[in-house]
Amino acid sequence: MAQLAAVVFDLDDTLFDHSGSAARGFGAWLSSIHGPATPELTAAWFELQDRHFNAWRDGHVSMAEQRRRRIGELLELIGRPPVDQPGLDALWRDYFASYRAGWQRFDDAEVALELVAAAGLRTAILTNGPEDMQHDKVEVIGLASRVGPVLTAEALGSAKPDPRAYAALCAELGLDPATILYVGDDHHLDVVAARAAGLRAVHLDRRGTGPAGEPHSIATLHELAGHLA
Repeated sequence: MAQLAAVVFDLDDTLFDHSGSAARGFGAWLSSIHGPATPELTAAWFELQDRHFNAWRDGHVSMAEQRRRRIGELLELIGRPPVDQPGLDALWRDYFASYRAGWQRFDDAEVALELVAAAGLRTAILTNGPEDMQHDKVEVIGLASRVGPVLTAEALGSAKPDPRAYAALCAELGLDPATILYVGDDHHLDVVAARAAGLRAVHLDRRGTGPAGEPHSIATLHELAGHLA
C-alpha cells in the first residue's frame, strides 16, 4: 500500500457542526415568525434542506432557487401565505443570520488536526457547499490557519460523489489518490465515492447509524490516529 501523504476532511458535520448550528438557527428564526420549533418542524426543515440542496448539487436548480424552495415549502407547512421572490430571499437572509450566529466546530476537530500534524501529513478540506459560505465557516470556527486548501463544489464545478471532484482534489494537492485518506460523515458521498475514485476513506459515524459492515468506521475524530499509519 502506498504511503499516506495527506488527510482530507469533509466540512459539514465532520469538522463543523452544521446540524447543531442549523437546528439552533432554525429554532431562533422560527420563533421570530411563527412560534417554537417542534421536533416535527425541525425534522421537516432538515428534510427540505436535504432534498433541495441535493437538487442544487445535481445541477437542477441554482443555489438561490433551492433556498427559496426551502423557505416557500416551510411557509406552507406552518400555514403562512405564500410570498414573492424578494420576500423569500429576505426570509432566507433572516434564517441565515440565525444559523451563522451559532456556528461552531466539533470539540474533536482540534484533536484531529493535531493528530494529522503529528503524523507529518498534509491537510485539506473538500466540501460540497458554496464557495463563500464554506470559507466563511472555516474562518469563523477558527480553522483557517490550521488546514490546507479548502476546495468547494462550486469552485471545482463538480460535487461529491462525482469522481471529478476527487480528481480535482488530487490534482490540487499534486498527490496520487492512493496516498490520500478522506474522512467524512456521509457514507455514500465521503466513503463509497472516495474509494471509487482511488482514495482511502474513513467513515465518521457520530450517530452510530452507518452501515454495519463498514470496516473503517470511527465514532469520533479522537479515533483517527489508528488510521494514520
